[in-house]
Amino acid sequence: MAKNRHESLGLTNDQVIDMYKTMLLARKIDERMWLLNRAGKIPFVISCQGQEAAQVGASFALNREVDYVAPYYRDMGVVLAFGMTAKELMLSAFAKAEDPNSGGRQMPGHFGQKKNRILSGSSPVTTQLPHAVGIALAAKMEKKDIVSLVTLGEGSSNQGDFHEGLNFAGVHKLPVITMVENNKYAISVPMERQIASEKVSDRAQGYGMPGLTVDGNDPLAVYEAVYEARERAAKGEGPTLIEAVSYRLTAHSSDDDDSQYRESEEVEEAKKKDSLITFAAYLKEEGILTEELEKEINDEFVEIVNEATDYAEDAAYAEAESALKYVYEE
Repeated sequence: MAKNRHESLGLTNDQVIDMYKTMLLARKIDERMWLLNRAGKIPFVISCQGQEAAQVGASFALNREVDYVAPYYRDMGVVLAFGMTAKELMLSAFAKAEDPNSGGRQMPGHFGQKKNRILSGSSPVTTQLPHAVGIALAAKMEKKDIVSLVTLGEGSSNQGDFHEGLNFAGVHKLPVITMVENNKYAISVPMERQIASEKVSDRAQGYGMPGLTVDGNDPLAVYEAVYEARERAAKGEGPTLIEAVSYRLTAHSSDDDDSQYRESEEVEEAKKKDSLITFAAYLKEEGILTEELEKEINDEFVEIVNEATDYAEDAAYAEAESALKYVYEE
């Protein structure tokens, strides 16, 4: 009997269901955050919707017991896959003291959690890339089988840190994987006004590393690309640049009006390729995701998201006296 797609990649039925569940939970949390924002309960949302497949496919291809990730602000799927919880993400959205990312001091999307090897991000885009390269340099120097993954939008690939980080990684053959989540827009600037080359991955040649472009709406295609990149890195063959092409289904953020720069028809067309729909269809076709299981998962996530929301809303804000904590020696 011929193997299906996920089996040929070495994935079990349970693993692909876990991938789907992580993608779906990211979507459910994100949707709840938009409702909370519109109700005036949380100040800001920067969304993962449309990019969950790339985020989760890449994360599942790594060794999440030892590898490090330097995510960008849309990467709710990545941080969930690495062990952050719905409750912790909601604490961040409500800016509460228990928020593990920053103690309620930073905007949502500035992920960071030491115990799960999630490197803290900052507001200027692309600064996370040299950090991931630094982790990879340390791994090589200490001869550890550790790989770092850094993610960013295609707009960020035009920043100096992108060039500097990839050039250094290429010269020193470091075990770092750079995945550009190309969602077609850098806020309001479309792809063709950002980048002169046909693909972001074309740039890899200049840094002496392989570059490939994959369907970012297909978690299995992204899994395969990142898995192979990790294998190369672990063998000492150096870095890889991966471009995962998807689409941003929401406005840039809750403060953005995307009707000013793209047509609603374009967004509706992109929604037909939504990975939550297409991956669920694949799993149903393979007889893995039954109607009963789908209902069970959805019911469980309603409970998880409700509980996370209630907990975070009722949690305490940080004391004003703690404002300088972690800034100076204290």
